[in-house]
Amino acid sequence: QVQLAESGGGLVHPGGSLRLSCTAYGIRFSDTNMRWYRQAPGKERELVASGTNAHAIRYAEFAKGRFTMYRDNASNTIYLEMDNLTPEDTADYLCNMAGSIWGQGTRVTVSS
Repeated sequence: QVQLAESGGGLVHPGGSLRLSCTAYGIRFSDTNMRWYRQAPGKERELVASGTNAHAIRYAEFAKGRFTMYRDNASNTIYLEMDNLTPEDTADYLCNMAGSIWGQGTRVTVSS
């Protein structure tokens, strides 16, 4: 059974940084499209970043220049490095594999 497990969320002050992790169990994902989504309270889920390999990462406009998605195929883990966070980045962050498998998410709260 394939499972995704996110971690790394928490409370951070505006301007701070966090690194989220998503580890896949039960599958090797070296050539699989992986995505980060987020869902803020009362809002629809939105795509943050998506990519199949290190050279073809696409970012949402709000993420460009602040967020970096990268992967470590050896550990079956993808990361989302988030810098210069604002309260508008407060959301549950979820990873997704191939558009069909979801993790449970990790909560990010940006507040002073």
